[in-house]
Amino acid sequence: MAPQIKTNQVFSIAQAARGSDTLARLSDLAADSARRLQAIAPLLPPTLRGALRAGPIEDGSWCLLVSSNAVAAKLRQQLPALLAHLRSQGWEVTAIRLKVSVPT
Repeated sequence: MAPQIKTNQVFSIAQAARGSDTLARLSDLAADSARRLQAIAPLLPPTLRGALRAGPIEDGSWCLLVSSNAVAAKLRQQLPALLAHLRSQGWEVTAIRLKVSVPT
């Protein structure tokens, strides 16, 4: 058996994700979350759009990261319409959760 030679190779995040099933799954979920945010953006008031970030997807529940409690309160009123819109676009979303997360 020939000895393995270690080399210092540089990989992009996308290349690393393709090489690992777990990272590929996480990458796909992150991309799906970003697409969902793009899909609902036209339904949101312009002042709220910049206060949201796409969050994790778990078991049909999608998390939106919001910048403040005030944004969360305003967004809660729109959740039924946002859910309906996502479902009409083909996403299987059972719930949208809101989490206050101050951007770093």
